[in-house]
Amino acid sequence: MRQFLIGSQTFDESSPDFQLHLERAYEQKLRPLCRCRKAPVPMYIARMDDQFLIKRMPLSGRDHDTGCPSYEPPYELSGLGPLIGNAIQIDAATGAAVLKLDFSLSKRGNRSASASSSAPSETVRSDPKKLSLKATLHYLWETGELTEWTALWAGRRGWGRVRSSLLNAARQMIVRGGPLSDILFVPEVFHQEDKDGISARRAAILAGAQATGPGPRKLMMTVAEVKEFSSARDGQKIVVRHLPFPFMIDEGAWKRLNVRYETELELWRSNEEFHLILIATFGMSGAGIASVDEVAMMMVNENWIPFENVHELRLLERLSGLKRRSVKGLRFDLSRDRPIASATLPEARPAPVAMFIVPTNADEDYEIALDEMIAARAEMTPWIWRLADGEMPRLP
Repeated sequence: MRQFLIGSQTFDESSPDFQLHLERAYEQKLRPLCRCRKAPVPMYIARMDDQFLIKRMPLSGRDHDTGCPSYEPPYELSGLGPLIGNAIQIDAATGAAVLKLDFSLSKRGNRSASASSSAPSETVRSDPKKLSLKATLHYLWETGELTEWTALWAGRRGWGRVRSSLLNAARQMIVRGGPLSDILFVPEVFHQEDKDGISARRAAILAGAQATGPGPRKLMMTVAEVKEFSSARDGQKIVVRHLPFPFMIDEGAWKRLNVRYETELELWRSNEEFHLILIATFGMSGAGIASVDEVAMMMVNENWIPFENVHELRLLERLSGLKRRSVKGLRFDLSRDRPIASATLPEARPAPVAMFIVPTNADEDYEIALDEMIAARAEMTPWIWRLADGEMPRLP
């Protein structure tokens, strides 16, 4: 069991009154320190479903001991690596991640909406100084620890837990000088008995996206699960779960969305257990209509773990039955012709495992990049599934 230094006292997480200590520390805004190493690692306290949890600070997972549950594989194994120090910078004083975005949070005039900035992230960015909308969603998912899974969590992760994780992650991120959580709208799980309370809280949050007069209009960001798409008189409607109104999108952006996210949409329609996650910037008209400005999408499985294709899906299915923790790697803004670790097994012994899936069309440049990635993280044991060789190798 882990031990944490909170204030001047050390607490064991197995202690029966640990929750009481966390609640007091949460109210006093104290930062717990994980004692997995000689130099304790700063963490923070999050409130989820009336429970208090200790979560790791952004990009601090590698600072923990490899035997600590808060240990996270090196970010160089995913598309996060090129963004650190550029699009994502850590404030040394607060530990918050300062994000530089390549999409606007204001709108002037009637500029048409775009599907993920109309320029898909299919090329390598030589100077990745800003986050795309899709990469922002990936960073929220990763910081919220929603890329992690163990069979022991089966049946314990629904939209309510996903929402809490995303909002807690957003509180650790700064955009345009303020917390991302101030402009992030994640629909609350609907409960009939709390209908009025949910409506009031939603109205208070969405007030920030309401058009107030001439000049540039402020936009908000939303992360939500798509329920369905349907036609409108002029464009399309995106209906999301737990929300009584749709998001409107113009016909041009809708067509670009279908082209850009053809694979995701095909996978989503193939299995009702899958979830299609939307991230978008949006504004509210004077009439109260929500209109999308920019949008991106991501596929997740029944456990809310992201995947890019059927091969990653098969790997996740195998990993989902393990009682040890697995962590899904995300691409962020990295091109699909560059390798990433599709998943890692941080608790594997004698060393953590990095799992790679090599596509059948991998060229020499891909192989060189893969060799360099493996060599750079010698502390990780590589597991490689070459699709050209046939069936998935035995899990380590």
